[in-house]
Amino acid sequence: MKTTPFTDIHIALGAKMHEFAGYNMPIEYTTGIIDEHLTVVNGVGVFDVSHMGEFWVKGANALQFLQKICSNNIAALPIGKAQYNFFPNGKGGIVDDLIVYHYEPEKYLLVVNAANIEKDWEWINSQNSEGAELENSSDNMAQLAIQGPKAAEQLQTLTDIPLSEIPYYSFTVGSIAGVDNVIISNTGYTGAGGYELYFYPQFGQQLWNKLFEAGEPFGLKPIGLGARDTLRLEMGFLLYGNEIDETTSPIEAGLGWITKPAEGKNLIDGDLFTHQRTEGVAKKLVGFELIDRGIPRTGYELTDGKGKTIGRVTSGTLSPTRKIGIGLGYVETPYAKIGTEIAVAIRNKELKAIVVKPPFRK
Repeated sequence: MKTTPFTDIHIALGAKMHEFAGYNMPIEYTTGIIDEHLTVVNGVGVFDVSHMGEFWVKGANALQFLQKICSNNIAALPIGKAQYNFFPNGKGGIVDDLIVYHYEPEKYLLVVNAANIEKDWEWINSQNSEGAELENSSDNMAQLAIQGPKAAEQLQTLTDIPLSEIPYYSFTVGSIAGVDNVIISNTGYTGAGGYELYFYPQFGQQLWNKLFEAGEPFGLKPIGLGARDTLRLEMGFLLYGNEIDETTSPIEAGLGWITKPAEGKNLIDGDLFTHQRTEGVAKKLVGFELIDRGIPRTGYELTDGKGKTIGRVTSGTLSPTRKIGIGLGYVETPYAKIGTEIAVAIRNKELKAIVVKPPFRK
């Protein structure tokens, strides 16, 4: 298995380790997933996300290329800003979802999911008829996500950069904890606020040690991938491989807001997405809360409460903050309206649920 600059630290801290996307990653530490989840919601926690992939796209044709392969309008992305996107796969599905950073003129950073690095790299190279300069820097970049309502206050003790002046989905490059050339991004996938730091791997342990020295008064804790998943689910954020994949339409998945084929782009699958938006789709992704007591899990059937299967759960858990069953899933379009009563089939029982609009954590 691959390692990150922090693998030995995770093991020394007693983390429960498991293979994820070819990496030996911490799933949870000794305090458990619920405690870690609540630490991020109420305080501050740090995630090792160095397994994520990073590609540079450069040159005079970089924008033209990205306008074709990325769903959102890259032309509207100023330098210093980030933007949520996906790669259409040419068949109406999704290669991956990603964040695009406009780093410098004619230079963009693409941050992709760890499990899709090889697939994404092959895809963008196969589509590069524009001749953009592509560079895979996944092995030469590490990443930590410092997340929670106390993240900004804690990080500010380690840098002269005024973090409060970095808007949401914006970034700057500078020095933090004595490490230069760090990308400091006001982004994250927890819904609790905070920053993602990108840096050269050789500075990883220095950054980690400084973070935890400064973080002691703030109650900083290391957080594993288990809590990362429950945090994103409470916000209704999508996970590749669960809510979206090569077979799911972005219109079905509620990603129409980042699907912009009519922005002067030659977007892959653009005409198909426009047609789906106009004509409608047969199923839609919804959020739901259980009314009855129970825990929905990935793959469970969703029903109309009268025995008819109308869809399936893509992600589900017991909400650590609200102590009720919550989930995301695809249902037939007539059942997708907010407030519709549906059911989750658990152990031969149809447990009552209601369709809601995420986030589940207010």
